[in-house]
Amino acid sequence: MRLWLWSLKVNTLRKNYTPYIVTQLQARWNRFLISYFFSKHFDSLGHSPMIVGPLTAQIFGKDIHIGDAVHLVSVKENPVKLSTWEDKTGCGRITIGSYCLISPGSQFASAASIHIGDNCMFASDCYISDCDWHGLYNRLRPFRCSKPIVLKNNVWIGQGVKVCKGVTIGENSVVAAGAVVVKDVPENVVVGGNPAKIIKRLNPKRRMLKREFLFQDIASYERQRSALMRYSSANNTIIGWLRSVFFPRNTD
Repeated sequence: MRLWLWSLKVNTLRKNYTPYIVTQLQARWNRFLISYFFSKHFDSLGHSPMIVGPLTAQIFGKDIHIGDAVHLVSVKENPVKLSTWEDKTGCGRITIGSYCLISPGSQFASAASIHIGDNCMFASDCYISDCDWHGLYNRLRPFRCSKPIVLKNNVWIGQGVKVCKGVTIGENSVVAAGAVVVKDVPENVVVGGNPAKIIKRLNPKRRMLKREFLFQDIASYERQRSALMRYSSANNTIIGWLRSVFFPRNTD
C-alpha cells in the first residue's frame, strides 16, 4: 500500500475531523521522514527541526547548514529549494541560523556564500541568489559574477522578494513584499520597491519579540502543541474522519 495513506488528511474550511491518534501517528511518521531522508541532504542540521512536507523540499549540492529549531514549510506544488553550485573555482555555501522560518516556494541558490542569521523569516516565493549565473560577455557559465549575501539576525523577508548578489541586510530590518534588493540595507529599517528603498525606520530601543522566544523550552512547547491538538480534536472519531475523507459533504 502506498505511503500516502500515512499522511492522509482532509482539506476543509470548516472543520478538521482528524482524530488525535491519527495526528500523533502522522507526527511520528513525519519525524521519521525528517530523520531518515530530509536530514541526509545537509552537512549539518540542528536539533528540533519542524519540517512540513520534508519529501517535497528540493536540496541540491554540498556545504548546506541549518541551525536549531528551523520551521520549514514545503509543498509539492510549491517546494522550498536550496542549492549550491560547484565548479573548478570553488563551491557555494548556504548557512541558515537557528529559529528561522522558511515558507513555501522560497529558493536559495549559491555559487559563493549565503549567510542567514538567527530568527530570520521568509514568506513564500522569496528568491535569494548570490550569483547572476551568466556573465555579461561570457554567457556560457557563471564567471566572476558572484558576491556573498549576508542577512543578519532577525531579518524579515516578505512574499516574492528578490535579494541579489553582494547584498547585506542589517539586523531587524524588514523587506516589504515584492521588493528587489540590489544594495545593502541598514539595520532597523523597512525597505520596499524596485529597487528597494527605505520607507520606514524602526525604533531600536523598543522591545522586539523574536522567534527564539517560542523555543526557550522546546519540551514545554511540544507539550503545549500536543495538548492543543488533543483539545481541538477531542470529539473526532476514526469513522467520522474516514467519512469526511472519502465521502465529504458540503457542510464539512
